[in-house]
Amino acid sequence: MSQTYLEIRNRFSNEVMIAGDAESMAGLLEWALSLGVDLSEAQLSGANLARANLAGAKLALADLTAVNLSGADLTETWLPGATLVSADLSGVSARKANLTGADLSDANLRNANLAWARLQMANLSESNLTRANLLGANLTGANLFETVLTEVNLSGANLDGASLVGAHLGGANLEWTSGYESEE
Repeated sequence: MSQTYLEIRNRFSNEVMIAGDAESMAGLLEWALSLGVDLSEAQLSGANLARANLAGAKLALADLTAVNLSGADLTETWLPGATLVSADLSGVSARKANLTGADLSDANLRNANLAWARLQMANLSESNLTRANLLGANLTGANLFETVLTEVNLSGANLDGASLVGAHLGGANLEWTSGYESEE
């Protein structure tokens, strides 16, 4: 694969955060992370980051709208306030990721591993989390309006103050979950 000059800009100031020759945007991001670059506020909307290794990345307030992150490693990634609207996060590993206040509305999180993730005040409205692992996740105050939570593992999760209006919980594991009261 040939290399192309790529750059990542700040979503607010439009300043170049990092630039260089890379085979893909995922490659540029992985290189930036190897250099310890803080990519908070990065403009990455629409990028193909499938299967990228972004473990431990600092992406607070980043714009990841409609990004393909399927199969990516986001373990312990710092994403508070990030925008991930309509993003494909299917099969992602985001164990212990910080997604506090992130907007994940209309995102595909099927089969995602979000064990012990911090999702306080996150917007997950109309997202699909079918068969996702949310073991021990903190969803305090999260918006789960019309969210598909079919066969999801919420064991030990904290749902205090979360809005579950219209959420689909068929087959969900709610064992030891706090803040959830069945409507039965």
